[in-house]
Amino acid sequence: MSEEFISSKINILDESYEVLDALENITLADSIIKDNKIGSGHGEGKLYVGNVTKQHIKDFFGDFQGECFFVGNDFIKYLQNAKDEYYNPQQPYVNKNEMRENFSNLESEASKYKNAILNFKIFCSEVQPPRIYINSNSEYYLFMRRIGLPNISYVSILKLKSKTGKIYYYYKMFLDYKSDILKYNSPIEISELKNIEDNTEIKAKEKERLIKARIGQGMYREKLLEDCMYCPFTMVNDERLLIASHIKPWAKSNDKEKVDCKNGFILTPTYDKLFDQGFISFSDDKRLIVSPWLSPMNQKRLGIYQDKFIDKLPLDNKRIIYLAYHRIEVYKN
Repeated sequence: MSEEFISSKINILDESYEVLDALENITLADSIIKDNKIGSGHGEGKLYVGNVTKQHIKDFFGDFQGECFFVGNDFIKYLQNAKDEYYNPQQPYVNKNEMRENFSNLESEASKYKNAILNFKIFCSEVQPPRIYINSNSEYYLFMRRIGLPNISYVSILKLKSKTGKIYYYYKMFLDYKSDILKYNSPIEISELKNIEDNTEIKAKEKERLIKARIGQGMYREKLLEDCMYCPFTMVNDERLLIASHIKPWAKSNDKEKVDCKNGFILTPTYDKLFDQGFISFSDDKRLIVSPWLSPMNQKRLGIYQDKFIDKLPLDNKRIIYLAYHRIEVYKN
């Protein structure tokens, strides 16, 4: 059976585009990073995007002549999310002692791009197939390389069609501390764990309760399972296959919110990952909100689509408040 793409719309600085496809989660390896390297190689700016033997890659890029762009506000948002790593580096960066000072300069540079579409061209790097690398001489592409953090930064690309039928490629940077390459907590999680451990006013039992809630365990999980007995997508009710997921992330929550069962859903692993990473969210009337950064092909494979009614989603006034935070701060719009 052939794959059928699910068309959706995206608005970018008051312009509407049709989303044709998405190329997701292209890791910014150390070789492409310009400033925040963890190795000694200089790198040539080449970004590995896939294998020429994959028809999807061929169809996505075509002849590599399409107009590409970043959005300046995305650079600003990315740096806000990366600030904790710049201030409390978790990887062995070569310029580790300079990162905090560099951050201020990069933030100032990014502010010049506010509310701007940053157009650039790419070219296919002269590397022997089947591996495909792209590159660019643009200052904006260089800025991506300068602010990137190896292994925990990635770029996704949307293939868009304008109202006039012109094809564009929208590049956007993201940060993911839950990388398959690196297994460590984000600096904000580490800081929050330390604050709990060092707080002499919190009893040992309460500390344990707060820390267990971080990974959906303990009393938090028990109370959430009482309130939500199955995954609203799959109806699976086997506790061994269910994850107690926070709506407002644990590290961003106060002590009460960390253990509040209303700040959570019970989900099977795939849907937990989608929700935790901001690829899906929910409206106040139980409608599914699907990020355009999840490719139409994968949306189809998962059986999810925009405005799908999730009848069994356990919503009440408290969860609606937490969801408002999720839609603004976690959901990838």
